[in-house]
Amino acid sequence: MNKFEVKAFGTLAADAPLNEINIERREVLAKDIEIEIMYCGVCHSDLHTARNDWGGTVYPAIPGHEIIGKVTKVGNEVTKVKVGDIAGVGCLVDSCGTCESCKHDLEQYCLNGWTGTYNGKDKHLGTQTFGGYSQKIVVDEHFILKVPSNLNLAAVAPLLCAGITTWSPLRHWGVGKGSKVAVVGLGGLGHMAIKLAKGLGAEVTLFSRTPNKTKDALELGADAVVISTDADHMKSVTGKFDLIIDTVPYIHDINPYIATLGVSGTIVIVGYLGGLEPFLNTVPLILGRKSVAGSLIGGIAETQEMLDFCGEHNIVSEIEIIKIQDINIAYERMLKSDVRYRFVIDMTSLK
Repeated sequence: MNKFEVKAFGTLAADAPLNEINIERREVLAKDIEIEIMYCGVCHSDLHTARNDWGGTVYPAIPGHEIIGKVTKVGNEVTKVKVGDIAGVGCLVDSCGTCESCKHDLEQYCLNGWTGTYNGKDKHLGTQTFGGYSQKIVVDEHFILKVPSNLNLAAVAPLLCAGITTWSPLRHWGVGKGSKVAVVGLGGLGHMAIKLAKGLGAEVTLFSRTPNKTKDALELGADAVVISTDADHMKSVTGKFDLIIDTVPYIHDINPYIATLGVSGTIVIVGYLGGLEPFLNTVPLILGRKSVAGSLIGGIAETQEMLDFCGEHNIVSEIEIIKIQDINIAYERMLKSDVRYRFVIDMTSLK
């Protein structure tokens, strides 16, 4: 297979900083699209993968799965976009295409294992996949997304992970006008959950541990803020919510939030991977037909639906643009939640 070399930014070990590395991409195949990357969002998953927090990272690791760029080459069977178009690439670059999940546009739940944009298995080159902290990427046309022309391209990038991660549960649980939705945590995911739920017509509440997020939450579109460390404040919303989107990325007690769900309400966890501590009390679940659920990104069709919706409603992420050379500093700031609310790399800085 013909390959070409591009500059990228990545790491050679869990305890090493990210630096410039040369990587190989495949030349476009019949259904492939080559994209020159303009912007790439920075996700917590990037940091976890670079530092092998979840285990299984293959080095060199090149993170980045919130990619916006310009189409520079297309295969001879491509019909979706043309050279010069703006395209997006999210968390997926391949799946089996034949299992029941893939047939129903749920590639993120591919029963044979989907291929992540980075640290996945590249079936063409026989190596790991490399992400968007690079000059170019080559992707099968099925897995690219069309970007509404009216939106700020840099601020669109985080929609491809933070946006779809919160949009998918909002759609699956049928949020619309009259729905009462709460969001736990105001970060990259949380701020998008507020904007999208509000866009869908819901009444939106933020749960925050401290009052200092109140002003920001209201400016983002929240109707109310509940301080989760205040017992009386929590009691005031007992039985209120149809859906709670929990975006907190570390272990925390979800039992207090279950009391705020109405009958048949659901709390869906999108931020934390791992065991729940303290144990989940099943009594309120059984007595109120309540559910604790999880959700993972979204399929390609659903991600396109979200982008189109954001185009119609002028919804983008709140971002801070950085140069790729500042990524190690950005990671440290991200660990301290010192960003409002998503870093986006201007990839022209790699040139």
